[in-house]
Amino acid sequence: MKALHSKLTSGAILLLVLLFASSCRSPQKMIDSGDYDRAVEFAVKKLEGKSKKKEKFVRALEEAFEKATKRDMRDIAALKNDGDPRNWQRIYNTYRDIEIRQTMVEPLLPLIGKAGYHANFKFVKVNERIKEAKVKSSEYYYAKGESYLNDARLGDKAAARKAFATFNKIDQFYPDFRDKERLTAEARDLGTTRFLFKMANDAQVTLPTRFEQELLRISVRDMNSIWNQFDMKPVDGVVYDYDILMRLTDIEVSPEILKERAYVDHKEIEDGFEYVLDSNGNVLKDTLGNDVTVLRTTYIYANVIEIYQNKFARVGGRLEVLDRDNKSLIDTRPITVETVFENYASTFTGDRRALSRDSKNRLGNSPQPFPHDDDLLLQAAERLKPIVKAEASRFRLL
Repeated sequence: MKALHSKLTSGAILLLVLLFASSCRSPQKMIDSGDYDRAVEFAVKKLEGKSKKKEKFVRALEEAFEKATKRDMRDIAALKNDGDPRNWQRIYNTYRDIEIRQTMVEPLLPLIGKAGYHANFKFVKVNERIKEAKVKSSEYYYAKGESYLNDARLGDKAAARKAFATFNKIDQFYPDFRDKERLTAEARDLGTTRFLFKMANDAQVTLPTRFEQELLRISVRDMNSIWNQFDMKPVDGVVYDYDILMRLTDIEVSPEILKERAYVDHKEIEDGFEYVLDSNGNVLKDTLGNDVTVLRTTYIYANVIEIYQNKFARVGGRLEVLDRDNKSLIDTRPITVETVFENYASTFTGDRRALSRDSKNRLGNSPQPFPHDDDLLLQAAERLKPIVKAEASRFRLL
């Protein structure tokens, strides 16, 4: 009984929920709450494709359409009377709402309910009015963009970016409005922050001639954005806002290190077995009569001679951002990198099985010529590039 009562209760709740949802979806409820556009959409879906159109939906569509149109025309009149040119965007959007609504209803005309009721729809001629709103909106954004652009021409990059965004709003109306494209390009140019990479050697060490060339071969394509431009060398006609200076203060190349050492690897291994004797000197037997044996171990040795070679180069300094206008230091960050040449060469005498894993890995190697100082420094330049790029990328926030 309890289970049956539970099922009945659940069924009743579900029915109430469905009835409530149905009542909420009633177009008349939507109209009464002022949601005219949703009522129009709902009624149109209920009527389209039906040969016999329900009277309640026909009347609801007529009422919702009329009230929505009156509301929109009233809003447009108020916006026009206000006289603020900023309102033309809203006026345009409202006319477009009217046009979309009329486009939804038009395929249903003439709309006659199955009981014979003829719905009446008064359409607004919006084509010329939309055109007027498009022109007025474009003129407003054009004038506003020009105002921002005038400030940008005096050096205000934020104003340039506002001008760029404002001119782009005209695209929704007329992409080729007047000379908007030329002004948009100018706004983007004025709003772009430009960085130029440079290098300065403040260390007491002469660098290879190719060092700066290698260091300045950083690919900056993925660093560039709409408002930030990075160049590795100056471009004719470009005025830069900031220098990103790689100031090298610590350049060191170590002497060539060659060390030789001798050591012994040893290991205990199994080497057969031997019999266990009893107190009488005879071979001991287990309970099954088998001979008792134990493993025999022995130590093996290998004499290793190892040659170790080492040489390194270290390049360090600071990455500085300098404002070109006032020559001030905006930010600085340490940068350092090290390249190392290292080589092991080993030979041995004795039992190969005694060798450790490291000793085995170094067998067969031979001493190598030490790299030239310039080669190590050029390797350092190569390793320095991604570090410089990663640190410079953070400067885009400027």
